[in-house]
Amino acid sequence: MDRDFYDQVILVTGGTGALGSKVSESFMNFSPKAIIITYRSETEMQESKTKILDGSSKKQKENHHTQVEFVKADITHEDEVKTLISGILEKFGQVHVLANVVGGYIGGKSVSETSEEEWDKMMLINLKSAFLISKHVMNSMKTKKFGKIVHISSATGAKASGNDSAYAASKAGLIRLVESMAEETNGLNITINCILPTIIDTESNRKAMPKSNFSTWIAPADLAKVICFLASEDSKIINGVALPTRGNSYGS
Repeated sequence: MDRDFYDQVILVTGGTGALGSKVSESFMNFSPKAIIITYRSETEMQESKTKILDGSSKKQKENHHTQVEFVKADITHEDEVKTLISGILEKFGQVHVLANVVGGYIGGKSVSETSEEEWDKMMLINLKSAFLISKHVMNSMKTKKFGKIVHISSATGAKASGNDSAYAASKAGLIRLVESMAEETNGLNITINCILPTIIDTESNRKAMPKSNFSTWIAPADLAKVICFLASEDSKIINGVALPTRGNSYGS
């Protein structure tokens, strides 16, 4: 297995949430040069910072050289994305890996019940954010002729289940965005993929759906492993793919 991130700079957007913090922890175990983690909530950042730094493996701590930085940024705004990326490039010279974990969910409503505001919010959080961060990261990756980008779409983006039109449309758009960007960067040693999880086993999801069968849900730590794989040289022949990550929910 080639999980050599030792000299690499990893950007994890939305890296302080339930999934994002596990992604950040997973990359820490491979001792990259630097991990830049974006956040919006100060409280969430402080809680995540403790978990990420304290949760590092014994091996990572013994060989610690990774610079970990937390940067407040809203990647739905292009000016903040520009500032974020220019700051990273000025300090480190390159972004080797982008793991974009920013996203949100609004569902449980039919098309006729969905407001324009709710529709716009899903497109903003799930699609525009992915477009903006990819746009500005890809510019440097093209120059360096190297890069790995992993986005989080959803199984719903591939097959909607009803009463989820805004969310499903935004995640489907993300799949098409990934495919298009992969074609645009063909031959530049850049891979761009996304994963398609079903329900992720988080505290907030358990509170929202207390009567569900949690055993069929996807553990954030397992998704983090897949993201690290797609960001590694082990996956260099995988490009422009929407990878199903359904686990035990298959067929349910």
